[in-house]
Amino acid sequence: MDYVIVKWLHILSSTFLFGTGIGSAFYLLFASISRDVRAIAVVTRTVVLADWLFTTTTAILQPLTGFYLIRLAGFPVSSTWIRWSVILYALALACWLPVVWLQIRMRALAREAVERNAPLSMTYWRYFWTWVALGIPAFFAFVMVFYLMVAKPA
Repeated sequence: MDYVIVKWLHILSSTFLFGTGIGSAFYLLFASISRDVRAIAVVTRTVVLADWLFTTTTAILQPLTGFYLIRLAGFPVSSTWIRWSVILYALALACWLPVVWLQIRMRALAREAVERNAPLSMTYWRYFWTWVALGIPAFFAFVMVFYLMVAKPA
């Protein structure tokens, strides 16, 4: 029973982690492309909140439940699929950590632009394109982790 509960928590938290990431990226991307400063200010504020509530908690829960499942199932930690899952997860987190900082800064810049009734600064756009560039490898890393978790190739 312990295994089923932990596996359920692992799958559920991965769904929240990936879903929040995809949803946040979608809304922030399209709000930014619209160049509507007020919309961008609202969306960046919401994306930062979603990251703290969902992404942070599930990013911590994933390795905890994952390594516990490895132990419960008796998989060798040296398995290729586990090693690659850990490497890809670390890559995704390495991309996500600067993204958190970028989103916080983008939120502040958007709020300032709304208060001044001005367009977004070039700094916002530099942060935005860096955010996009970091999101692409993180997305593909998570897709590959999902594949490895399901297929468990030798």
